[in-house]
Amino acid sequence: MQINYNRLWKVLIDKGMMKKDLRLATGMTTTSLAKMGRNENVNTEVLVKICEVLNCSLEDICEVVTTPNKGGDA
Repeated sequence: MQINYNRLWKVLIDKGMMKKDLRLATGMTTTSLAKMGRNENVNTEVLVKICEVLNCSLEDICEVVTTPNKGGDA
């Protein structure tokens, strides 16, 4: 499974915000923002702060997607 932040980028567009605006409003590091851009895991504190700033829920900014099992293991 992998996390996907496409919903967050859509919310930012809808609110007329840039990634830099979000970073400054939340106080997150550029490293966390870069990880999100690559759909990598970030600390849940970062996600909660984003939800607070954007006045939304976790489901509005990310989703967990199932990735195909490459190794054939269950």
